Amino acid sequence: MGGWTSEAEVSRNSAVFCLESAQNAGYQAELLELSRDLPAQLADKKPDLIFNALHGKMGEDGTVQGVLNLMGIPYTHSGVLASAMAMDKLITRQLVSDAGISVPPLLTLNEKDGRLVPADFTGSHVIKPVNDGSSVGVKIIEADSPAPHKSNWPANSSLMAEAYIPGKELSVAVLNGKALCVTDIQSDGFYDYEAKYSQGGSTHILPADLPEAITEQALRWAETAFAVLGCRGVARADYRYDPDKNRLYMLEVNTQPGMTATSLVPEQAAFCGINGAELISQLLEMAQCDG
Repeated sequence: MGGWTSEAEVSRNSAVFCLESAQNAGYQAELLELSRDLPAQLADKKPDLIFNALHGKMGEDGTVQGVLNLMGIPYTHSGVLASAMAMDKLITRQLVSDAGISVPPLLTLNEKDGRLVPADFTGSHVIKPVNDGSSVGVKIIEADSPAPHKSNWPANSSLMAEAYIPGKELSVAVLNGKALCVTDIQSDGFYDYEAKYSQGGSTHILPADLPEAITEQALRWAETAFAVLGCRGVARADYRYDPDKNRLYMLEVNTQPGMTATSLVPEQAAFCGINGAELISQLLEMAQCDG
């Protein structure tokens, strides 16, 4: 858990839920803070399994997975390749699009006087880092708003832009290849980091009140993306649904979805009759190294 990235604190919160659930399921478990001397720590502790409760860079991009592969310690969630591909939103877009899944129109960003302006597009749009999670660095730019300055993001950020899709924020958890249900996420304004992880920051409606065909499409697409990327354990697909056009768009796939008290995956699992201890047990039973 933890570490030094932008999502370290969320990871620690996820780890508390996972630890308690593992202990309730009968496992001997303890927390381990990510540090640069991780291999030495693991060699000293000699764990049978690792529950990966890391989020964002290092823990979700294949880095930690590669260390664990080298050390031969089975771990939960996806392996190196699936993690690295899903963490890169541009690669994910291409792969799921090739599989017949709709994604928002991709925009080319130009820099003018230090400000980021989409080429040949004047509507509302979204600018976000290519490889961060938890909505870190995501900014919605209204059609009549000034173009944001590049300094709003860290100097080494790789950024992308997409057309903004109005409507509902939806999410589907996939457990061992099977989609659980569709959640409609309602918040005051943008579903940002604060809304995701603060009590009362958002309201989750499940199952989402949608046309049956859209519900079935969201579930099917989530399972397809899980398979195309080669995910393991649990992952979560996030969408925007435009009710006026009755069209669904996939935004991204999270291979290390949040597991906090306000998180979508434990909530969907509970809705499907899987409590916290059972959820964590299933993930631990699926733990493995690549290849």
